[in-house]
Amino acid sequence: MAGQLPPDADDEGDDAPHRPRWLGWALVVFMLLVALGVFNIGWRIMRGPAVAPVAGLPAAAVAAAADPNAGAGTDAGPRLLAGKALVEGNDCLRCHGLVRHYVGPSFQQIAERYRAREDAADYLARKIREGGAGEWGRAIMPRHPHLDTAQSLQMAAWLLSLPSAEPGKS
Repeated sequence: MAGQLPPDADDEGDDAPHRPRWLGWALVVFMLLVALGVFNIGWRIMRGPAVAPVAGLPAAAVAAAADPNAGAGTDAGPRLLAGKALVEGNDCLRCHGLVRHYVGPSFQQIAERYRAREDAADYLARKIREGGAGEWGRAIMPRHPHLDTAQSLQMAAWLLSLPSAEPGKS
């Protein structure tokens, strides 16, 4: 009976290498680590950016910058929170980071450059609405015509209230 194997022989062959059992466990552990990493990144994206507490300029100065009709005793907290919400709700965080330079400068770099200007809030509010190019290199700041003047002033006031990146500066 040529071509037939005896009943006690393997048709797969005995010379096939056997995989060690630890290799299977290592693959399972590796896949779990990958899944946890993907979950962690997804959680961080869904949670949103972690923004430092609003500090820096005195509240009365920021309120005056955001609203020229506001008195010195006006509480600026809600205005700054509204400005922060507008920044997070628009596409600002696609190009700007809080402390890190991405496509455009970081919010702290912008605050440091323009904080000393008298018309800083008005200037930044206009730049937010109209966009521009050439101020920070070759990057182009897109227009945001859907924002009105009051909204862009709130965003500029929040931006100007950010603390300096370097300790000791105000």
